[in-house]
Amino acid sequence: MALQFCGVGFSPIRYRGGLGARAVASESNATALRGAEEEKVKLGGSEVKVTKLGIGAWSWGDTAYWNDFEWDDRKLKAARAAFNASIDSGITFFDTAEVYGAGVMGAVNSETLLGRFIKERQQKESVEVAVATKFAALPWRFGRGSVLSALRNSLSRLGLSSVDLYQLHWPGIWGNEGYIDGLGDAVEQGLVKAVGVSNYSEKRLRDAYNRLKKRGIPLASNQLQPLLNRIKEIGQNYGKTQTQVVLNWLICQGNVVPIPGAKNAEQATEFAGALGWQLTDQEIEELRSVASETKPVIGFPVEKL
Repeated sequence: MALQFCGVGFSPIRYRGGLGARAVASESNATALRGAEEEKVKLGGSEVKVTKLGIGAWSWGDTAYWNDFEWDDRKLKAARAAFNASIDSGITFFDTAEVYGAGVMGAVNSETLLGRFIKERQQKESVEVAVATKFAALPWRFGRGSVLSALRNSLSRLGLSSVDLYQLHWPGIWGNEGYIDGLGDAVEQGLVKAVGVSNYSEKRLRDAYNRLKKRGIPLASNQLQPLLNRIKEIGQNYGKTQTQVVLNWLICQGNVVPIPGAKNAEQATEFAGALGWQLTDQEIEELRSVASETKPVIGFPVEKL
């Protein structure tokens, strides 16, 4: 099975109060949730803590992207099952975006579904959910105000007053200074706890870092690189799938929170199998060496314009 990662650049900043859906935990998943809570990691340099593994909601509602132009109750149930299986396994960090499942062909926006699932779970038991979403740098969006406007719309769809991480999904064609300023405004207004960029080249990342630094808002970034060499052999030794080996290697980096997309409960459960064990130092270094030989990420296609 192919892994799909969000090209996420984590850029944690100031901690601004808590986001979360809470109520009474059931006995069946209380142990998993406690274990995940104890093993949470800080998101970059911020005080925001998330589970070592996140779940991407790219496919929730976005059926057209998967060459499937019919959104129905079966797919809705599969998305809900993926969410609940993740929570049951102790994974409480979810990544979405305003463009995921953008309402075409009757599909419901991914943010709307995630918000709905959080609310449903809240009514049953206590669980704190961390949410990341992203701003689409569409050609007709200009300036810092467009970032705040889009963020408020995302919060409305999610049914939340703030999110843990807000990112620029890709660089803008006409310039990014206004977008970066908008991220800073979102932090200062308490709408987000951490900000970041996705699909940015090294130069754009440095520019974003320096611009936010002037406002006292640190920005850091992590690139995710799935490793596909020697994964099968290592997986056989551990009785793990290739997907689980890749995710475990990423988790072992210490400053990376992988976010694979889960379309159903089976995928979410498989992803959870990356937790609770660890590759040896030798295996980690071997895969790191192989990763260093891969071509670097150069950024979103607009970098070539």
